[in-house]
Amino acid sequence: MNDLVPSSMSNTPPERIDFNTPALRRKRRLRALKDRLTRWYVLIGGLAVLVAITLIFFYLAYVVLPLFRGAELDAGKPLAPAWLKTAQAPLLLSIEEQNQVMMRVGTDGQILFIDLSTGDAVSRQDLKLPAGTHVVSIAEDQPGHPLVALGLSNGQVLVFRHSYKISYPDNRKVITPQIEYPYGETPVTLDAQGQPLAHVALASGDDSLLLAASAGSAMMLLNLSSRENMLTGETTLEQERVDLPQIAEPIKAIYIDPRKQWLYVINGRAQADVFDLRTHQLNGRYKLLDHADSEVTASSQLLGGISLMIGSSKGSISQWFMARDTDGEPRLSHVRDFRLGRLPITAIVPEQRRKGFIALDDGGNLGVFHSTAHRTLLMQQIAPGDGALALSPRANRVLLEQGGVLHTFSLNNPHPEVSWSALWSKVWYESYDKPQYVWQSTAATTDFEPKLSLAPLTFGTLKAAFYAMILAAPLAIAAAVYTAYFMAPGMRRKVKPVIELMEALPTVILGFFAGLFLAPYVEGHLPGIFSLLLLTPLGILLAGLLWSRLPERIRLSLPDGWEAALLIPVVLAVGAFALWLSPHLETAFFGGDMRLWISHDLGITYDQRNALIVGLAMGFAVIPNIFSIAEDAIFSVPRSLTYGSLALGATPWQTLTRVVILTASPGIFSALMIGLGRAVGETMIVLMATGNTPVMDVNIFQGMRTLAANVAVEMPESEVGGTHYRVLFLSALVLLTFTFVMNTLAELIRQRLRKKYASL
Repeated sequence: MNDLVPSSMSNTPPERIDFNTPALRRKRRLRALKDRLTRWYVLIGGLAVLVAITLIFFYLAYVVLPLFRGAELDAGKPLAPAWLKTAQAPLLLSIEEQNQVMMRVGTDGQILFIDLSTGDAVSRQDLKLPAGTHVVSIAEDQPGHPLVALGLSNGQVLVFRHSYKISYPDNRKVITPQIEYPYGETPVTLDAQGQPLAHVALASGDDSLLLAASAGSAMMLLNLSSRENMLTGETTLEQERVDLPQIAEPIKAIYIDPRKQWLYVINGRAQADVFDLRTHQLNGRYKLLDHADSEVTASSQLLGGISLMIGSSKGSISQWFMARDTDGEPRLSHVRDFRLGRLPITAIVPEQRRKGFIALDDGGNLGVFHSTAHRTLLMQQIAPGDGALALSPRANRVLLEQGGVLHTFSLNNPHPEVSWSALWSKVWYESYDKPQYVWQSTAATTDFEPKLSLAPLTFGTLKAAFYAMILAAPLAIAAAVYTAYFMAPGMRRKVKPVIELMEALPTVILGFFAGLFLAPYVEGHLPGIFSLLLLTPLGILLAGLLWSRLPERIRLSLPDGWEAALLIPVVLAVGAFALWLSPHLETAFFGGDMRLWISHDLGITYDQRNALIVGLAMGFAVIPNIFSIAEDAIFSVPRSLTYGSLALGATPWQTLTRVVILTASPGIFSALMIGLGRAVGETMIVLMATGNTPVMDVNIFQGMRTLAANVAVEMPESEVGGTHYRVLFLSALVLLTFTFVMNTLAELIRQRLRKKYASL
């Protein structure tokens, strides 16, 4: 009987396994070590990522912060040479490029070139003035042009040019001032009656010179043009005199537009008469100041000569330039105002390379301003009272001659072009009819007004992401839902890797394909593309209806979850039909050319590389990201929830919409946010598939420029440390901040969704 008793029921004690052998102890120690190393590796890796992102943020901020700093003015050692105490008051002070030599023009026609390090006179040159005459007025050409006109007491004008020759004898730098007379040493007569020229102005061209002057209430205009004899090579000057109406009010200043279109005459207390130099007629009479008890005390032209800066007796400075009004007529328009204080403005000196200027008031207060940025960078008292003011070509040296003393100052003002309003608000730029958002960082001329608005770039970034998400989000989420919930496992194992493989396609290839093939193809098949958007869902619904009407034995012959395979030929057939139908629709409804119909009949601008192309190409690139994350989130919903819902009588569709999607909503939302972040930061597709035009227009047929594409295009040509360079870094900082804020909000929303639906 004992042989029939199972061994498990015998009295023999079971064999005990020893878990404390040396081999097992070593294995446990090794596993614990691996756990600790992995834990520390993940912790250090996560912290390193956070530190790297934080360092990137602080580095971008470090590069950007100098843009918003003001100017700094440091006083140098005053110079009081003996010759200055007995010299007459200067008409003009000018500094050469190297800040080593200053030119001083006196009323006696004597030009002194002064060494700014010592105050000693380098050279003296007497201008060739007629006997018994003296200088009454003086005018410089546009900032940066070394041409000077002297109005004489006998009604004549003498024009000269100052230049500086640099040589290196014995390896020592020597600057030699020179005076030239490009229009001859003999003064040109403007007033035949010989009255003193109280005011004079000039504007030079390639082979012509336009002179304007006033003598009392009379205005004179003279055009000098040089003609070269092709046979002898001799150059002769031809004069063309123009009579202008007299000015009733006392004249304070005269300015000529460098394009020789307008003549500005500032007269009376605060009035400007503008003459059209093409018709020689009065364009209009404009009131420059609103206060009845204020008057114009100083004026100047900015770099380029388009803008007039008007200083008042109340300490304000206003900017004016010609712009077209609502009727399309050019009018002198009041653009913006600056304020230095409450004392009268005595001098306004423009910069020679930027749209900035400095101003001095009657109390010796100096202000540093920039017109386009509408920015006041510095207000500081430098000396009591007014005096003769000069600014160096590089805008880093300021001179003030006052009471026999030459005050010198070092000015540090590297980035005046940037302000909050210049970056994000509409700005009224020169020659524009109204304030606009414009990005144009470079130009071919030196008098260029930088247009650094980030608004069109930010708008373009959001526009590109919006149209990409319109295509990608519905397709990716719907595909993820069907793949994870309805599709057969065998088919899912084939479909999901193929869609995820799309992400491996380089974006530069997508951009190249979109720019060179897709854009012209869509342009030529616009009716077919829009028909495809309408016919595809109708074709799928019709295919489903026909499938439901087939005999049951045919429908049951297809395994569950494989129905989507039947839609592949349906979609291909609908696409082919829509594209075949395209030319017929274009001929029947759009006169044979839908693009011309959109442009001419609807008045909508059509660019070949537009937001539609970006939406198609970038949407194709974003779909794999959204699909993969959303599909994993839906597939990870516990089957117990699905089976429980079905067991309680819910249909599969009710289970999907009320249980599965709600439970997976945090993951789906994360997928959408990651896809949006990918679309916002995309560079190559936008760079190659759009016209890179920084415009603010929601038109789907027009291009755009994004922040990322702008940085990629312009960073290689920007000067390291310059304003353009730092603004591009600011673009990167804006992009990083936008992504950080968007991801933070997305995470907060995801956590709320997860907490809300965790009980399902």
